[in-house]
Amino acid sequence: MLSLERLRILHAIDTYGSVSAAADVLSVTTSAVSQQMAKLERETGQSLLAKSGRGVRLTDAGRLLSGHAERILSLVELAHADLEAHRGAALGDLIAGAFPTAVRGLFPAALTELRREHPQLRTMVHELEPHDSLARLNRGDIDLAVVLDWYNKPLSLPGGLAKAPLFDDIVDVALPAGHPLEDREQIDLDELAQDSWIAWPDGGFCHEWLLFTLRGKGIEPRVAHHAEEHATVLALVAAGLGVAVIPRLGRDPMPGGVRVVPVRHTMRRHVYAVWREDADRRPAIRAAVDALGTAARDYC
Repeated sequence: MLSLERLRILHAIDTYGSVSAAADVLSVTTSAVSQQMAKLERETGQSLLAKSGRGVRLTDAGRLLSGHAERILSLVELAHADLEAHRGAALGDLIAGAFPTAVRGLFPAALTELRREHPQLRTMVHELEPHDSLARLNRGDIDLAVVLDWYNKPLSLPGGLAKAPLFDDIVDVALPAGHPLEDREQIDLDELAQDSWIAWPDGGFCHEWLLFTLRGKGIEPRVAHHAEEHATVLALVAAGLGVAVIPRLGRDPMPGGVRVVPVRHTMRRHVYAVWREDADRRPAIRAAVDALGTAARDYC
């Protein structure tokens, strides 16, 4: 009889590319992973891993079994969903991943509601960038993802996923006090062509969107600083070190020395809840999406 947990570990090694990466994702030690793989090889009577440089690779037998493991794990998820739907109660464990400002702006209220309305449901949230959330969701490492895309730069979803819109997050411009445009009721981005910018970390989805949007208006931005947290971005703006675009989700409290001005042609981030279609019937998924939607109403 093959062990489901050992199949999960083998699939994680195949997915993440190494024993150490699989151990990190599964929150176990590399020694525990190696021990479980040795037991799985004894159970199957075949070599599943082979040394490759300093790491390992899956053998042909290992890749074959990993493919079956993916389908088996999907069926197990479907069985859990059907059983939970049959009970009709939101209970058990639910793991969510969400981008940082959603964790800050939506999840405190949503988790409080879930704890009050569904005390038998244990929910854990991980702060993850959208692409990472979707990858982990597709692999079955998390149950629910809260992701975003932009009005002019959509995010492609892998097959087998369902989604529900939560709300549109409006994005304004943050200016340092004393900026020539601080008293304007609205602003056009091309009016900031000569300013220095505080941008998201280089290479991230939101950073790429900012460059894409500014260049679309004929602006080659001078990025002076990179920061991920809203509080850090606003502190740099308050110090007069540049301007920034700042979404409304999760940005409070606003420091002194910053003026926020709406953009004339409104910029929006579309925020979604996403889950695997094979878990669609789980009451826990529905309860979490409803709670997130209630929390999102504060920003609508």
